Amino acid sequence: MTETAALVIGATGGIGKAIVAELEADGHYDQIIALSRRSNPRIDLLDEATIAETADWVEKQDLRIELVLDATGALTLGDKKPEKSLRELEPQALAKSYAINAIGPALLMKHFLPLLPRDGKSVFATLSARVGSISDNKLGGWYSYRASKAALNQLVKTAATELARRKPEAICVALHPGTVRTPLTEGFAKSGLEVQQAEFAALRLLSVVDSLTPKHSGGFFDHLGKPVGW
Repeated sequence: MTETAALVIGATGGIGKAIVAELEADGHYDQIIALSRRSNPRIDLLDEATIAETADWVEKQDLRIELVLDATGALTLGDKKPEKSLRELEPQALAKSYAINAIGPALLMKHFLPLLPRDGKSVFATLSARVGSISDNKLGGWYSYRASKAALNQLVKTAATELARRKPEAICVALHPGTVRTPLTEGFAKSGLEVQQAEFAALRLLSVVDSLTPKHSGGFFDHLGKPVGW
């Protein structure tokens, strides 16, 4: 019998590392493949060749890929913090935010969605953010991050529509992990928000993944499994 596998991309980040640990402890999958810029093979979202080469390597392992979880993303870019006003917009920072938060995950979908099995449940989930919701935007600011995550949500929705034609039991979703205590969120957690430890966030996210069915494909859900408005 072909072994089952879960892939975690961004496995050295705070959430990604916690997800790998939880998957390994759970034992549901025969193999857990942790991928990052430092893994072998490696994945660099800014270099499509690394994505294509790693996807090709995974395909050659003859595994049943039942979960691909993309835990990548960037809020700050070097010394550039989220913009508070239009005056702070810089085209280079905006383009890099799109490259990491939208284009990179889109390329992951391009190369990894074809690896999902033709029958039975499988899931591709990428970490979006509630601030990417246009309807939920009441505060403004954070232009690059908001816009890049909104773009990611549209890419997920579009990819899910195409995926359903070929693999009706496969699921492609965007997930909002909540505010998690990691280097990405350090200094940005607002008072009154629940700040989760990465291990707890991983448990919640994997619980949501377990609850998904094909009718949820193309959706955007938070860490409690509740739909987030576009």
